[in-house]
Amino acid sequence: MIRIKKFTALLLGAFLLLTGCKEQSLSDISIYENKADSILKLMTLDEKIGQVSLFTSDWSTTGPSMRKDYIDLIKQGKAGNIFNAYTVDYVRELQRFAVEETRLHIPLLFGYDVIHGHRTIFPIPLGQASSWDTAAIEKAERIAATEATAEGLNWTFAPMVDLARDPRWGRVMEGAGEDTWLAGLIAAARVRGFQGLDLSDKRSVLACVKHFAAYGAPQGGRDYHTVDMSERSLYEWYLPPYKAAVDAGVASVMTSFNEIAGVPSTSNKWLLTDLLRNDWKFKGFIVTDYSSINELINHGVARDLSEAASISINAGVDMDMQGSAFISQLSDLVKSGKVTEETLDNAVKRILIAKYKLGLFDDPYKNCDKKRETEEIMTPEFLAFAREFVAKSCVLLKNENKILPVPENIRSIAVIGPLADSKPDMLGFWSAAGQWEKCVSLLEGIRNRVGGSVNILTAKGCNVNDENTEGIDQAVSLARRSDYVILALGESSMMSGEASSRTDISLPGVQLRLAEAIIKTGKPVAVVLFNGRPLAIPELDKLAPAILETWFGGTQAGNGIADVLFGDVNPSGKLTMTFPRNAGQVPIFYNSKNTGRPINPQNPYEKYKSNYLDSPNTPLYPFGYGLSYTSFKYSGITLNKTEFQKDDQIIVSVEITNTGDRDGEEIVQLYVRDLVGDVTRPVKELKGFRKVMIEKGNTVNVAFTISPADLSYYHKDMSFTFDPGEFELFIGPNSSEGNSVSFLLL
Repeated sequence: MIRIKKFTALLLGAFLLLTGCKEQSLSDISIYENKADSILKLMTLDEKIGQVSLFTSDWSTTGPSMRKDYIDLIKQGKAGNIFNAYTVDYVRELQRFAVEETRLHIPLLFGYDVIHGHRTIFPIPLGQASSWDTAAIEKAERIAATEATAEGLNWTFAPMVDLARDPRWGRVMEGAGEDTWLAGLIAAARVRGFQGLDLSDKRSVLACVKHFAAYGAPQGGRDYHTVDMSERSLYEWYLPPYKAAVDAGVASVMTSFNEIAGVPSTSNKWLLTDLLRNDWKFKGFIVTDYSSINELINHGVARDLSEAASISINAGVDMDMQGSAFISQLSDLVKSGKVTEETLDNAVKRILIAKYKLGLFDDPYKNCDKKRETEEIMTPEFLAFAREFVAKSCVLLKNENKILPVPENIRSIAVIGPLADSKPDMLGFWSAAGQWEKCVSLLEGIRNRVGGSVNILTAKGCNVNDENTEGIDQAVSLARRSDYVILALGESSMMSGEASSRTDISLPGVQLRLAEAIIKTGKPVAVVLFNGRPLAIPELDKLAPAILETWFGGTQAGNGIADVLFGDVNPSGKLTMTFPRNAGQVPIFYNSKNTGRPINPQNPYEKYKSNYLDSPNTPLYPFGYGLSYTSFKYSGITLNKTEFQKDDQIIVSVEITNTGDRDGEEIVQLYVRDLVGDVTRPVKELKGFRKVMIEKGNTVNVAFTISPADLSYYHKDMSFTFDPGEFELFIGPNSSEGNSVSFLLL
């Protein structure tokens, strides 16, 4: 620590020298900027380039180790940031190289993909979004940040807020679904959860909103593919969730792999500088995705790595992830004048400010506390919340004849299916440092719930994704010997996520044949669905009397699902992404345009309308859909008046009665339609929701307040304003059902 104290004195001296030993007003420049400037004055060109370079540890293949050449770069001050390195001992060793064996002792940033938990793994983000519970989402990220920092990390590559309307794209599992407004609320909640109130807090990490921008709209649903859309669609649908994260104070932004209108994001100056920095006033730093500077050559906008490095940093990129483009090219580019040293200095400065805000210059080992690593990982409190969050994220898709919850008088249950006892699949993709051995499978969760009071039989039946049917007969035999069947079907965890696009999003392998055989036994059957994307399952929907969507629930998946199956928790989740009938409907989303030849609901196959010859336009399960073990009745809608001025508040309310025999939560949804616009408008848009607990037999009044400004959109001239005229307002349990009322905006 002697060296650190000497370095602190050195920085103080440099700071006083640069400020003329006089007091300086901080009204126009932050203290962090002053401190960063004081270091910049001391840095060589190579040391500056080191701060804008990010390299990976070899953890995923070799455990806590790193290539010698990367260690040498750290010791030379030429690698200022590391990712995929965690655990206290390992991080301390790497940090020691930086702060005790380099000339300027600048601490390292340690980043990692903490996407839905660090050690305690929560439901995948699409599942979390299905809870419509932003407070729970924020709490999950606070726990994730606590665990991540306890193992030496200080930066996470999350949240992913890419709007997604195409379930063929595997990374839909990592986002919040198809609605812009809801995705913005969730983006802000996740940033708050990761970063807390103060980045210097030892349990806070830098968040990184990604992937900027429009990564969720690749052509054909194929990962990394081209994105091409109108300026209006970009501004109205795809950009707002990123803006919500920026407004919430996100510390960093990651560029996307895709191009938009012919310009790759990593070289898009309009996107990174004009929009993000100048218009949105983003003050943090911008990092590329993995080797995306190098990929500018493949895109065809750079001849070689030198040109790729030049156009990316000049566009606004601050840090190169793993591509070695900056470390190999920037020195020559600066010396030749193709990149100004001021441009490089600004990038370095933003990264140094982030390190100051984290408190790393005060204590570079702040996240290297062995006591915290022992006491703040997978605590009973964290696991209890994880279990609760699994239950909140489940969506009841079908429940004929009240098959669920499992009746109390059942004495034998057959738990069947390829995902019935698969611990690794419970984690889902992007499971960070999660340990599948510590996961609770569905079978284990059921056994934990029933103890010895129910005889549990189990059979795999088939694998997730092959044509082997040899196990189906055994599964049928067990089903016939049981009072009740729980059938665990879906995708494996690796069938969604990055680089996991699918053209066929139906139930994989021979699982449908297994389901048909089991259901034909006549036993009561409840399907438990595991998946990272909406699936096209119309055949299963016809066959199965009950379907519970559970996504991939993480560490406590089995226990949380069992809580729902046995009625200890009444399901309240609702879909944030539409389930199509088949892949041919994709992209399908609730807030589409009406077209000039809208479908005739009374004759959905009428010729010369915007329809299909072989399928209805309607989805299998719409956005906002989800059932409960109880039932809710909505009254007519009450408005405070029917005509409004531009400064008025529109107050709308509805009474909801729990008409069933259980207490339950209902997610009440408010949608609005602008009937005549300056440009065409969607058939409806989500503008509010309330999640309310209603005791059986009780009625509650749910009120919403919106203003005319909430009805604004981008007009022909791209001005953002609202129209006078007639609007229709809907309140209901999902985007396809509910009552409506009209009002005028004068």
